[in-house]
Amino acid sequence: MHAGQLAALRTPDGVKALTTAAELAGGDPLAAAAALRSSGVPAGLAAAALTQADLRRRAAGKFGADAGRMFFTRAGLEQATRSAVATRRAARLRAAGVRTLADLGCGIGADAIAAARSGITVYAWEADPGTAAVAAANAEVLGLAGITVTAGDATAADLSGVDAVFCDPARRRDGRRVFDPAAYSPPWDFVAALPARVARTVLKLAPGIDHALIPPGAEAEWVSVRAEVVEAAFWCGPLAEVPRRATLVGAGELTGTGDARAPVGPVGRYLFDPDGAVVRAHLVAEFAALIGGHLADPEIAYVYADTPVPTPYARCIEIEEVLPFSLKRLRALLRARGVGRLEILKRGSALDPDRLRRDLRLSGPAAASLVLTRVAGAPVALIGSPTSGTTST
Repeated sequence: MHAGQLAALRTPDGVKALTTAAELAGGDPLAAAAALRSSGVPAGLAAAALTQADLRRRAAGKFGADAGRMFFTRAGLEQATRSAVATRRAARLRAAGVRTLADLGCGIGADAIAAARSGITVYAWEADPGTAAVAAANAEVLGLAGITVTAGDATAADLSGVDAVFCDPARRRDGRRVFDPAAYSPPWDFVAALPARVARTVLKLAPGIDHALIPPGAEAEWVSVRAEVVEAAFWCGPLAEVPRRATLVGAGELTGTGDARAPVGPVGRYLFDPDGAVVRAHLVAEFAALIGGHLADPEIAYVYADTPVPTPYARCIEIEEVLPFSLKRLRALLRARGVGRLEILKRGSALDPDRLRRDLRLSGPAAASLVLTRVAGAPVALIGSPTSGTTST
């Protein structure tokens, strides 16, 4: 979205078009566009209003009620921090004594908004002029005077007068994800050098970031929201509290060194499938110690125990059958149990779950969970059922 479109949406006619578009959102887009144009809305404004209405509807899961007032770009919404995660980060920065923050690569302003609401003055930089205009508009419509947005290269930002730096480098180019840190914007060599310039630095990165890129002495945190790993964050300098942290927003935090090894033993009665944040933070051994569990294969992050210990850090499945993997034998066993709905989990298996599901030719009223994994290096199939929740079809 360019600045002209944003300005048009903020006029009285634009606000009216947005209101009408919101009522039409979720339906047939061609019919919605026709309805707007027939009411006298120019084609360009109608298209911009319908796009914003759709993005606001999608943004509700990240921003709650704020989404209905904010402005978005598609790429900006994709990378924007969820409000619950940004709020938690802002509270931690505020508690650490941060009062002024440079937000480098602010996108549509999600983290700047949370920081300003916590009482931190934010100096935000965004390379894309249209996105910078969106961030400034969002600060204004939400009534946040403590955010200054500059449209420009974050590498030119003056960091001499701030308490801390937050950097969320853009990881999309031409609508596609960028996986090479050297291709981030700003690039990785600039991002990695920030802790040496401002001791209190936080770097927000993709969950799949290489552990080898963790700055020396930094705390590496992986964050999960409702079992989805949404980001990694490196807390540098005085902000580092522990080597590794797995944060399940609203559920709990697990910390540790990230280099411990869990004991290895036989398959137990209960299998625990750790949350992705626990796995990515390399805290499986700490989780195993928490529940008195062990691994059945030293390279597979499934934890086994003989009791179903309640925990927010993993799903628990009661194991009823353990067999060496054999398609013929597995099909016969599931047929005998009348399984027509099968959840398939896998770690350490190259099998394609969708193809396997077709090959199993499931039929019957029962539901089950199938775990494809390795035990002592050998492929096995574990059949069971969750101790809570429901299986997927």
